[in-house]
Amino acid sequence: MKRIILLVFCLGALGFAYAQEEENPDKKFDPNKLFFGGYIGLSFGDYTLVNVSPQVGYQFNQYFAAGAGINFIYTSTRYRYYVPEYKEEYGVAGLNVFGRIYPIRFLFLQLQPELNYTWGRNKFYDDSPEQKLKGMVVPSILGGLGAAIPTGARGATIITAQYDLLQQYRSPYGNQVFFSFGYSVGF
Repeated sequence: MKRIILLVFCLGALGFAYAQEEENPDKKFDPNKLFFGGYIGLSFGDYTLVNVSPQVGYQFNQYFAAGAGINFIYTSTRYRYYVPEYKEEYGVAGLNVFGRIYPIRFLFLQLQPELNYTWGRNKFYDDSPEQKLKGMVVPSILGGLGAAIPTGARGATIITAQYDLLQQYRSPYGNQVFFSFGYSVGF
């Protein structure tokens, strides 16, 4: 755990060191360096997923960007071949901040601490009582590698491979590398 915290601190310090190199020192805030994007996921059927996770960021220079976002994830899985048949519902709502270091123009390393509130229930299709999961706050630190593929004048498709470094109980990300696809406007 101490190594993870040290890694987060070092990456943040490196990013802020890069951010000190301003191309135009007279201009403090440039709205042209803002970007908006995030992730949207949809799947319907026996497995339903709805993911809406918008983000806003600022490109400090060619090497460093940072921002924040919100998470909303809902999943529902129907287990038809279990006795008794049941449906598991799981929800996540939270906040995140992220930092990206671009060692090469369109490739980046990303660190994204999150704080998510999770809840859920199991609904049975017989006379069994519903089981509720107690709501709880779950921290995560997503570390990953990504690519920003330019699409148009100021847009980019974002592809990232990420892993939850904390691995807390009821983390919405599991214990494997996962891939995210999104879009960014203003890149």
